[in-house]
Amino acid sequence: MAERSKASKPMVQEEESNFMIKVATFVVDRRNLFFLIFGIVMIFCAIASGMVKVENSLPAYLPDSFETSRGLDLMEEQYTTYGSAKIMVSNIVYKDAEVLSDKIAERDDITMVSFDETADHYNNFSALFDITFKYEDTDERALEGLAEIEEMLADYDIFVSTSMGNQQADAIAKEMQVVSALVVVIVLAVLLITSQTYAEIPVLLITFGAAAVMSAGTNFILGTISFVSDSVTIVLQLALSIDYAVIFCNRYKEEHESLPIREADIIALSKAIPEISSSSLTTIGGLVAMMFMQFGIGRDMAICLIKAILLSLISVFLLMPGLLIIFGPWMDKTKHKSFVPKIPFVGKLDYSTRFIVPPVFVATIIIAFMIQNKCPFVYGYSDIETPIKNETQIASELISETFGDNNFVAVNIPAGNYEKEKRLIQSYLECPEVKSVQGLANIEAMDGYCLADRLTVREFSELLELDYEKAELLYMAYAVNDKNYAKLVNGLSTYRVALIDMVMFLHDEVEEGYVTLEDSMKEKLDDAYEQMNIAKKQLQGEDYSRILVYLNLPEEGEETFKFLDKMHTIANRYYDGEIFIIGESTSQYDLQKTFSRDNTVVTVISILAVLVVLLFTFKSAGMPVLLILVIEGAIWINFAFPTIQQDNIFFMTYLIVSSIQMGANIDYAIVISGRFMELKDKMSHEDAIIETMNFAFPTIITSGSMLALAGISIGMLTSDGAICGIGQCIGRGTIISIILVMFVLPQILLIGAKIIDKTSFEVSVPLVMERDRGLMRIDGTIEGQINGTIIGEVHAVVRGDVRAFIQSGNAERLDSTRLKAEDLDKLLNSNKKGEV
Repeated sequence: MAERSKASKPMVQEEESNFMIKVATFVVDRRNLFFLIFGIVMIFCAIASGMVKVENSLPAYLPDSFETSRGLDLMEEQYTTYGSAKIMVSNIVYKDAEVLSDKIAERDDITMVSFDETADHYNNFSALFDITFKYEDTDERALEGLAEIEEMLADYDIFVSTSMGNQQADAIAKEMQVVSALVVVIVLAVLLITSQTYAEIPVLLITFGAAAVMSAGTNFILGTISFVSDSVTIVLQLALSIDYAVIFCNRYKEEHESLPIREADIIALSKAIPEISSSSLTTIGGLVAMMFMQFGIGRDMAICLIKAILLSLISVFLLMPGLLIIFGPWMDKTKHKSFVPKIPFVGKLDYSTRFIVPPVFVATIIIAFMIQNKCPFVYGYSDIETPIKNETQIASELISETFGDNNFVAVNIPAGNYEKEKRLIQSYLECPEVKSVQGLANIEAMDGYCLADRLTVREFSELLELDYEKAELLYMAYAVNDKNYAKLVNGLSTYRVALIDMVMFLHDEVEEGYVTLEDSMKEKLDDAYEQMNIAKKQLQGEDYSRILVYLNLPEEGEETFKFLDKMHTIANRYYDGEIFIIGESTSQYDLQKTFSRDNTVVTVISILAVLVVLLFTFKSAGMPVLLILVIEGAIWINFAFPTIQQDNIFFMTYLIVSSIQMGANIDYAIVISGRFMELKDKMSHEDAIIETMNFAFPTIITSGSMLALAGISIGMLTSDGAICGIGQCIGRGTIISIILVMFVLPQILLIGAKIIDKTSFEVSVPLVMERDRGLMRIDGTIEGQINGTIIGEVHAVVRGDVRAFIQSGNAERLDSTRLKAEDLDKLLNSNKKGEV
């Protein structure tokens, strides 16, 4: 070992003149400094990961100009949303259900319990209680009250559906913890099979673990991330970037065959930095496309994943070299035979079918393209089936099956005119698509009067059993407060005021001491005021009022979307100001509008980004087209499956998966293509493709199996429709890509080799002016003087003076003192061009 070290020193010292060698040497020799830095950063990130805010709402990521975004902002500003829940009690008779309803209503934190004999609340021996709390939906007291009610009903079969809290998000987080643990097991199993030494596994896991912790912790810089990014980033980070660590590790093992640990680490790192950086560009290029989506989750997920990949690169380049120094001796002691077999039969099959497979493939992807164009995309979760369901989903589905779905939208109209609101409500009720409508103008309050009904003095006094004189004085005070002095002059007999406004005014007057009422009357007024005040806060703001329209339509679909446009048309008959219709249906309508544009943008930009990277990687115009054709074909075939199986796919799944599949799976094609182009001129095409497949198979099976199994795990073990779809399609798409790059791409390369060669180009950039004399080897295209002027492709050993620009290739000095005379003659004579 000592002799080897001494022999390698001149070589390492000579290479250190190279910039990458200097960088690599600094990283390896300062490894303790980097260990300290990573330790500090990881502690900080572990703490900061708890500071990350997660947005669980899909509509929150719609463009600000869309109706849903503007309407949600308006409703948050104008109205108060009280905590509410639906509780279904199964296997109960109606009388017992009535008793439970009364018990719940007696609670101090409950403002209303809706329950009656109708099929909306009692059906098939099941009771449904619609509960509204006195506290806002973000108030912890509402959640505590719900928990107490659940405990009170613990002896019954109950199912609870509520938008309060983060039950769905908590369920997804627990599911993804299981997925992450399973993926770690998968990675361990794959590495055990594909590795050549057991001690390299902890090196790879520590490297990735550091990257994962930093990725999760640095999300706090973004402020808030989507629940999709929060759920799948770490798993996809592992699947997408584990390649980088494997490439570096394999480089190290190759160099270590002839170099000591330190020198092998340095040389491997100097070669791995440009190689891995180049490899990551295709993945990043595919992800960049998602940043141009109108739907903000694409941008959010792209930023999180690109950041994760960059942090993985940092871990590989700065942390892993030090780990290899530490674990290097153990890696030497724990070597084992790789279990990945050679696959010469695949290369032979590819060669023998080179004229059959390409036309079949072209026909297949044309058919797949036409089929996937009819993919059943949906824009909400109501029509998506997931392999598993969480408790919240089970409860909601059981309630829907027993009592039907409630698809409603909130129509926000300019406030202040109850008459217009009443006419609008009536117009909606005349539509067959509408089940019911609820607004201040038609909510029944007392003795058949609605909240917005306008009452005279006498009607109001009779309703509240209030002395007429007091009622008249009250109306006079209201007219003064409303600056309606004409009524004071013309008389109050015809003066009408909305019931809700007069009750609110009377309550304020009593509270301020201007009006005195008997105890029984005051109690009746307080009860009326509490109910009306809650209704008003929920349905009327300073500038806008809203009415709730319950539809006889599904949440999404062309019929639903057309009726939403009709609702706007009807509302515009009565109001000149802006009308905002908000609900699940309008959210999905807006999502549909973003999809057609986002689909085109993501497809074009991902292809262009990868095309540019491939163009300069292979320096051929034909090669990128062939590779992208294979991967784009894999994407089309991938999304033809849901069409054939009639499985609804959440629209976002297509946008995200197509970007990831293009960016990540193209690496498999690059490995095969790059190796084949190296070998095709050195041996027969048949031998070249056999050797290429033997070389590429370990890399493809290692990376591909991790990404495929990670995707399948996500798809099988999560209950969220969007996340589940992403996992299923990534898993299936990766398997399809692996099959195509192994059994279709080789044939395309074999018959397209001439096209690739004819479309090749060279970037002629003079790198360095070589000035030397003595014995030298020159390889490449040069321009300059070699005992005379020479321009052209040179493969020669030169004895003499060299002064030339090396446009491509390299020139290296040979040490003639270390060559025997016969070796020198043999070297010179082997030059087919002759001595220059």
